[in-house]
Amino acid sequence: EVQLQASGGGLVQAGGSLTLSCVVSGFSFDDYAIGWFRQAPGKEREGVACFSNSDGMTDYVDSARGRFTITSDNAKSTVYLQMNSLEPEDTAVYYCAALYIGKCSPDFYSYDMNYWGKGTLVTVSS
Repeated sequence: EVQLQASGGGLVQAGGSLTLSCVVSGFSFDDYAIGWFRQAPGKEREGVACFSNSDGMTDYVDSARGRFTITSDNAKSTVYLQMNSLEPEDTAVYYCAALYIGKCSPDFYSYDMNYWGKGTLVTVSS
C-alpha cells in the first residue's frame, strides 16, 4: 500500500524556518517524482517544489526559489522541504504528492498526481 505522510508544520514567526517531512512507503523513490504543494485559505492549491531521485532534478516555483530547499534521504524514505525566511503569505496546508514515472520539471505541478498525503498546516505570523 502506497502511503505518504507529511509532518513538521506549525506556527512560526515571519522570518523563521520550518522543515517539513514526507515519509513515503510502498514504492521506490526511483519510480516516482515527489512534490510539495500548498493550499492557502480561500485559494487554489499550488505547487511549491519537486524532486525526482531518478535524475536528481529539483524545481521550485518562483515564490519558493531561494528560500525553500527540497531534499531526500533514501535510507529513510523521506523527502524534506526546508523553508527559510517564511512570510505570512506562506501560511497554508502543505501536502506532499507522488507522480509515477514522473520527472521533476516546471510542468510537474500540472500533472494529476498518483498519490497524495494528508496535509500539514504551516502558519506564519507577522
